[in-house]
Amino acid sequence: MSKGRATLGSAPVEYGAAVDRYLAAADLGTASRRIYRISLLGWAWPLVDRRTPTGHDRRGARPPAVPLALLDDPSTPERLRRGLSDRVPTARPTTLTRELACLRAASAWWRAQGWITTDPTVGLTRPPTPVRLTAPDRARAALALRAPLRELALWYLLHESRASVERVLALDIDHLDLPARRTRRHAAPTLSWGQGTARLLPLLLAGRTTGPVFVTARRAPATTPPGDRCPVTGRGRLSYRRAAELFTAATRPLDPSGRGWTLLVLRDRTAAP
Repeated sequence: MSKGRATLGSAPVEYGAAVDRYLAAADLGTASRRIYRISLLGWAWPLVDRRTPTGHDRRGARPPAVPLALLDDPSTPERLRRGLSDRVPTARPTTLTRELACLRAASAWWRAQGWITTDPTVGLTRPPTPVRLTAPDRARAALALRAPLRELALWYLLHESRASVERVLALDIDHLDLPARRTRRHAAPTLSWGQGTARLLPLLLAGRTTGPVFVTARRAPATTPPGDRCPVTGRGRLSYRRAAELFTAATRPLDPSGRGWTLLVLRDRTAAP
């Protein structure tokens, strides 16, 4: 690959233009040139503190306009480090290594042209690939998350009772025997729970004595059956779909794939709370 000298005229103003001029001078084949372009333009997002699109969202995404001079900004290496860390859950290690190598090569060439004066990749290394958690570890990690009281109470109850999501979401407050840490006999099948749920449920139910245990954040529509509405707040019973969406979103940072987990991980019987 040709490193070149300051013979290509004045420095381009925009990062994307600098990428084009680097690729035009580089000794690369057609396929390699395409890979380099994708890799280099992918750094435009973290350069302006934005998350790089992934998967289908990246195809056809137009990179933001970035001043080339931003590569000399003292805060740029930290921006790039954050961008690299953001990619770890969703990108292959080989992809990140390649993209980092492309940026290093281009930055060296731009410095040789006198277009930038510093190396924005100094100290930048690919973060270690996250260890894939076992099922018990996933449950423990989820229960350790900072989350709203309702979600934590639901997750602990699912984990400690090993009951189905449908069964737990169908619980009403009068089904619960809080001191005994179990449901009452008329609420068959009987569920019991441990210390984590026992600590959270009284906080969740403060001020409510009837209605669904787990309710939505907003008032229920007028068509909601009375049995699925809290008589105190007017909020409806939390749905399986919404509970699953919230859990998946909360656990996405823990999942190396970046997709998040399902509520079923909480029912693993080998995981202690």
